Amino acid sequence: MALLGYARVSTTAQDLTRQLDALKAAGIDEAYTYSDKMSGAKASRPGWDAALAYAREGDTIVAYTLDRVGRSVRDTLNAVAHLRERGINLRTIADAIPIDTADDSPMNEMAVLMVAMFAQMERTYTMERTAHARAVAKAQGRSIGRKKALTAAQVAAAVHLRDVEGVPVSVIARDHLHVGRSTLYAALAERDAPTPAS
Repeated sequence: MALLGYARVSTTAQDLTRQLDALKAAGIDEAYTYSDKMSGAKASRPGWDAALAYAREGDTIVAYTLDRVGRSVRDTLNAVAHLRERGINLRTIADAIPIDTADDSPMNEMAVLMVAMFAQMERTYTMERTAHARAVAKAQGRSIGRKKALTAAQVAAAVHLRDVEGVPVSVIARDHLHVGRSTLYAALAERDAPTPAS
């Protein structure tokens, strides 16, 4: 009866360290810990699929929280049902209400449903707050999204070096701006793009 760990974050920019450390502290061997950096809404996730392929009847998959397993209530309940059909238990270590599907009592069934519902509600509220913040920022004329890697002055200097002094873009990026070529090419392409007619 093996203990398998599972950790997930939604994007490649996010860090798995906290979840992996918690799983290790819970006694999960790193060799049997699987992870993904992708949305829980994806039907196929390499880490999750690998954990399912390895798991056998009587094993337990331990996740940081229940929302790491599925993005919506439906996805989560389907995942739990699929595991149960195979005789595999699911346990979480950081949910406000402890989840352990080895206990099939009505109270634990309710706990699974409640935790899944709360997680989906929190995601919905987070999306609404983010959309509101973006709308407010746009109305106030503030930039939205990731800060540009190069300032307008740096791009203008690069254009001068390229067009007037004939310096190759790769040299400008490396020796003058200390950025990757792709970063400078993207900035120049954005600047050189024709302005749409009004």
